[in-house]
Amino acid sequence: MLRRFEPRRRLLLCAIGAVATVTLAACGGSDVAGTPEPAGSSPSSSAGSAVDLDALLIDPASFPAQYDAIVLPPQAIAQASPDLTGIPAGAEVSPAGCKPADVAPGTAALIVGTDNANRATISIELTSVGEPLSAREDQLKECNEVQATKSGATSTIESTITPAPPIDADETLAVRQTVSSGTGSEAVTQSMLTLMAQVGDVRIAATHMSFDSATPDAETLDELFTAAVQKVKAG
Repeated sequence: MLRRFEPRRRLLLCAIGAVATVTLAACGGSDVAGTPEPAGSSPSSSAGSAVDLDALLIDPASFPAQYDAIVLPPQAIAQASPDLTGIPAGAEVSPAGCKPADVAPGTAALIVGTDNANRATISIELTSVGEPLSAREDQLKECNEVQATKSGATSTIESTITPAPPIDADETLAVRQTVSSGTGSEAVTQSMLTLMAQVGDVRIAATHMSFDSATPDAETLDELFTAAVQKVKAG
């Protein structure tokens, strides 16, 4: 059972490893050659969005040294973005209506910093949206426990709304989530803390993800989230 769940739970880390030289325990510890991209070098945001989201991303140098940060190309965003919600693309979700909206091609930009020592990541995702952040908050409140099934494997996503971060934005939101699969010695847990803000039609989401119940690096997450929101507001 564990082998059926682990590849999906580790999609984000493996997507990162596909475009950078990173030793990832979550991907089997293999090194993959590549070069980190500076913010603004990817063409992912120009195709489907009037806003150049890549140009609004914070730079990889903004991350502390322990986080090896890279900007993901479009094909990696398509793989990694669903993992930040705990619900993979193409999964059947129960209750119905609890699946987050899919990220359309060309409407997202994503930078991920990987802490290999602690097997954790901090991701900053910008998306162009056509609805207020309150719509996502309402969905999370109604869907505090969700089951997602794909390829015969089922996981449970539990979401808890926490106090919103105090930052100058149109709307803000914070949520803690756990994604659980397997039982007993084969249990796998993915823990996430996500801070969100919306400025106009640009949604900023900063997520700390780890594969255990360790305390998230909330201080670094907050610093990067604040920098990300300020850069979007500055345009």
